[in-house]
Parts: sequence; C-alpha cells; structure tokens
Amino acid sequence: MHILFVNRASIPVFAYGGTERVIWDLGRALVDMGHRVSYLVPEGSSCPFGQVLPIDDKKDWASQIPDDVDLVHFQFNPGMDLKLDLPWLMTQHGNSQVGETLPLNTVFVSRNHAQRHGSASHVLNGLDWRAYGPVDLSVTKDSFHFLGKASWRVKNVQGAIDTCLLGHQQLMVLGGHRLNFQRGFRYTWSRRIQFAGMVGGQTKLDLLQGSRGLVFPVRWHEPFGLAVIESLYFGCPVFATPYGALPELVPPECGVLSNEKAALAQALTKPFDRQACHDRAVTLFSAARMAQDYLHVYQQLMQGTPLNPVNPCMTEAASPLPWHQHRR
Repeated sequence: MHILFVNRASIPVFAYGGTERVIWDLGRALVDMGHRVSYLVPEGSSCPFGQVLPIDDKKDWASQIPDDVDLVHFQFNPGMDLKLDLPWLMTQHGNSQVGETLPLNTVFVSRNHAQRHGSASHVLNGLDWRAYGPVDLSVTKDSFHFLGKASWRVKNVQGAIDTCLLGHQQLMVLGGHRLNFQRGFRYTWSRRIQFAGMVGGQTKLDLLQGSRGLVFPVRWHEPFGLAVIESLYFGCPVFATPYGALPELVPPECGVLSNEKAALAQALTKPFDRQACHDRAVTLFSAARMAQDYLHVYQQLMQGTPLNPVNPCMTEAASPLPWHQHRR
C-alpha cells in the first residue's frame, strides 16, 4: 500500500513538533512493514525513507496527489467539501472548538479524545524508541521535570512549579524560561526550579535520563500527551491531573493523578518501579503498534466503510479545568 501523509509543517522535526514526530515515526514503521509512504509537506522538507513532495497552496489537493497513491492521510482538516477519487482520512491531533464539525473519516489520538467528539474511532500515538537510545534505569537525578510549551496556559507550568516547591523538590522545566513575558510577567525566583528552554534531540534525552518523574498538572483535556510516554520510556513516573487521555496512559503503578496540588506534592516521595514505567512505554506506545492500528483503519477505508456513522463534533469545552491549590 502507498500512503500519502499531508501536513502543513516541515519534516524532520528538530525540537517540539508533536505531529511531525508522530507521522515521521508512523511512516518509518509502515516502510519497515513493507509499505510505501510519501509526504506532501512544506518545501525544504526531507526524508530518507519516503518521497517528499512540496505543498503548492495555489493548487487543489486532488491535483497534488500522485497517481499511484492508494490512500491519503491528512493531519489537519482539508475542508468539509473535499472529494477525492481515492480513500482519505484525517487525524485530529488537537482539541476542537465546541460545535465544530469534522470530516466523517476522522480518527482521534485517544479514547477520551474520540468520545468528546462523539466518536469511537481512535489510534493511540506511538514513537520509534530506537531514536531515543538505551535507558539506564539505575541512574537517578535529584530533580523532577516538566515537559511542554510552558507558554501555553493550559499546560500549567506554574502548577508544576508550585507542586515541587510544596513538596520540597527540585524541578527542571523543559519548554520554558525563568523570565516569561508571554503570560504577562512571571519570574520564578526559587533556585530549586531550573529552566532549560525549548530543547530537542540529544539534549532533551540527556535531561530526561535519570529524572525522578514528570510533573504535568495540565488544566485541559489532554488529547494524548507525548511528553507522558517519552517520560515513561525513561522510567519516569508521572504526576498529573486526571484529564483527557491521561488515565489511559498512566495506571496507578506508573504514577499518581490528582487535580490537587497537595496530593501531587505528597505523591512525589512515593516509590515507583522504573522498569514498569519503561516497559509500558515500549509495549503499548511504540511506532510499530501505532502503525499496525492505523493499517486496520486504512483497510476499513479501502473496503469502503466510513470510520464514523456521523460527522464527529466536539461536545464539551476542553479547558480550563480545575486545579486546586488548597485542599477542599
């Protein structure tokens, strides 16, 4: 099968790029299984295992699809009125607006994400752990970490900071800076809290290696959470709010979920089996497993069966959700 991925961001990704990382690893896994992949992405992209075609915004989608493609996989909504002569689907990676209608053949990135759109069609994200290298689970640093775009208010980096300060723990913020003007004015005075900025590649992997755990008190329904499975891969338990996909990713043996700062702060001293966290990431959240699940979806479409009986539509607001600074 020849699958064409369409996305509006360049590949490969060098820093954050959640969607780009997922479709890169998905494409590589499909090639490993004997399929062919191509990418219709912005000019300047490159890929060693698939053909790269530059998007031309002056042309319609149909005219940019090679004749030998069997199925088109969009990573954004290409338009509710799009009609192609071959099967196509879209993955909804983020949270929609309440009342926003999506294409009939939309797949979501977690069970909760799908349910909140009135759908059951979902494929859990996975990553190619070969790119992350071996993990030494015997190494343990003194600090926990936060991983995400700290400028996004829903990621609640201040909640992560406050949780670690209450628990008398150190925190490394990956994805933010000590001085932040994007949310008005915020300066973190405590030297217990360190900041690494937006990091990627080996720098990020080195920082994750040996961390005591991920502190992730998001205030929205997380569609999936790549930061969570990356942390689990490095043997890090997860201390987060119970929103969105997080209960699907983090069982009790791999972390604690609560929307109360005091409960998460207390949990930071709880011992966890780092091997169990690592094994969960490798077993359940691999690119190979994701590719196999998407192949089932592709085959369903090739057989002419739609992914949803009606157009999915967001039924509830994804944010803001409660974060309790004090015990109720």
